[in-house]
Amino acid sequence: MPLLAGICAWLFPGAGHFIIGEWRRAIVIAISICGLFVAGLYIGSIGVIDPVHDAISYYTQVPASPAVIVLDRLSQQMGQGTSAGRILAFGRPCEIGQIYTSVAGMLNLLCILSAVLMADAQQRRKKGV
Repeated sequence: MPLLAGICAWLFPGAGHFIIGEWRRAIVIAISICGLFVAGLYIGSIGVIDPVHDAISYYTQVPASPAVIVLDRLSQQMGQGTSAGRILAFGRPCEIGQIYTSVAGMLNLLCILSAVLMADAQQRRKKGV
């Protein structure tokens, strides 16, 4: 159960809490993290997801969802005609977008850990340990 909660929490923010019965918390997590992530993409474009030129931001974005990996692949496909081979973003909007999406990833990492620990606590209570 804890492993399933962690995997679900990464697949979609809030899903880990939802499967352990914390649906109100799941809704708050889903709206907050998805909203923050989408806002970052809106501000900075898909180009803020860039493992080549900014690996640190990319690895802080990945915990937000597997959608980060999918969007990176999409950026590569859409930018094949460019010299960089991907869609790039520059300037202040890129920086702000990277901050938003990175914060969403790090917040979801905390929520993943929370879901795993809460699922483990529920499992222990059921076993009487």
